[in-house]
Amino acid sequence: MALATRTDRRPSLTRTLWGSTVGKKSVMAVTGLIMLGYLVVHMLGNLKIFFGSDEFNGYAHWLRTLGEPFLHHEWALWIVRVVLLAAVVLHGVSAYQLSRRDIKARPSKYVHKRPRASYATRTMRWGGIILGLFIVWHLLDLTTLTVNENAEHGRPYQNVVATFSTWYGNTVYLAAMLALGLHVRHGFWSAAQTLGVGNAHRDRALKTAANVLALALTVGFISVPVAVMTGLVS
Repeated sequence: MALATRTDRRPSLTRTLWGSTVGKKSVMAVTGLIMLGYLVVHMLGNLKIFFGSDEFNGYAHWLRTLGEPFLHHEWALWIVRVVLLAAVVLHGVSAYQLSRRDIKARPSKYVHKRPRASYATRTMRWGGIILGLFIVWHLLDLTTLTVNENAEHGRPYQNVVATFSTWYGNTVYLAAMLALGLHVRHGFWSAAQTLGVGNAHRDRALKTAANVLALALTVGFISVPVAVMTGLVS
């Protein structure tokens, strides 16, 4: 009679990390920092609009030729897009699963009221939803030019002016940037805590850095539509 063999299958390290609360928080922290780095670069690129159409359009063209001739036309741009898409998806899925896990762990309401969290903390989930919807709008507006009725391919400066010459374009953008500021303020702090950067000596510096980053990004992004609305950029 043949002896029965048993295969001891252990879950992979990746699956173990993904299945744990710490692992999901780490994924959120790392992907959040990736997106934060992109936002800083993106904001700095947006500010080139203040140097005129030639400067801004030249910058937009350079993005499509980045890495040439080693990379084909727009390959670098698509690599960035794929990395960002993966970061957004992993960040969103982790946030949703952690939220569901938290709800299941506390099926009934607290007997005693918890201390009130900061405004940014209490709006993180809705802020994430707002930003997710804004990403879709932003792509349809200035990438595919689907909802920008006055847009023309190959004229990014004029397309930005066109979208911020409408009340709905400004409303959507300004609301999203305010949500972004709150999200970055709390998210940067949370990422630092998750990755073990924060401690009693660094907490004040990290909070200051979070506030400065959130304010700089909010003001930097909002300055463009405000400039168009006031006629500084036209």
